[in-house]
Amino acid sequence: MRYTRVAVGGRAVWGRVGEEDIELLSESPLEGDPSVIGSVSIADAQWLPVVVPPVFYAVGMNYPRHIAHAGAETPDRPEVGYRANNALTGHRSPIVKPVEVEGRFEAEPELVAVIGRTLRHATYDEARKSVFGWTIGNDVSARTWQHQDRSFWRSKNSDTFKPMGPWIETDVDALAQTTTLRVNGEVRASFATGDMVFDPFDHIVELTKHITMHAGDVLWMGAESTCQLEPGDTVDIEISGIGVLSNPVHSEGNPS
Repeated sequence: MRYTRVAVGGRAVWGRVGEEDIELLSESPLEGDPSVIGSVSIADAQWLPVVVPPVFYAVGMNYPRHIAHAGAETPDRPEVGYRANNALTGHRSPIVKPVEVEGRFEAEPELVAVIGRTLRHATYDEARKSVFGWTIGNDVSARTWQHQDRSFWRSKNSDTFKPMGPWIETDVDALAQTTTLRVNGEVRASFATGDMVFDPFDHIVELTKHITMHAGDVLWMGAESTCQLEPGDTVDIEISGIGVLSNPVHSEGNPS
């Protein structure tokens, strides 16, 4: 199944994605067994972030090639950071580059696990079963800010810096897929999605030793490669078996 959230009449509504239409649902599939209350065509859909998580976890330096390129040390245990949910935006919505940003403004294509249940002190098997489904994230970063600041508060958390979508795929072996990053249709990166130092379930096990996870939390899994973005670009992230997340890049104050 593919689940998403769309804007209908000014409010967020869950939907189940079909070939041409999105069936609108009475409630979140994370919380119950929803009924169908209507439909919209995929062509007319106003896509929203697939969830707005109460807590937003993100993994860094989790692919060997990325670690080597950065000259960093390979981690000896899973660790996570945090992102702000105000940075989330949906499929086809613009990534807005602030006017103050100079230097490298980059995309990172990431697999995202969507948690489907409350979890604490999870075993590896429990961690696997806790994942409701998988979606795609673009970890946009303003590198000059990242190096200037003591935290990622603006370099990774500014509004629109975290596109996520277009839907949650519940029936896929996410770690057996291929991640491809395109800018204006040109392939800028392609890598095995599952070629991670620690997989999502390793991170969930480690995280839940100390922190309770809840349905609707998300865990972004890092990227092998990055690429530069400029206003006027369109960036597409495809993970085979899941879908394609596509977003235009705009300058702040210039919608085209």
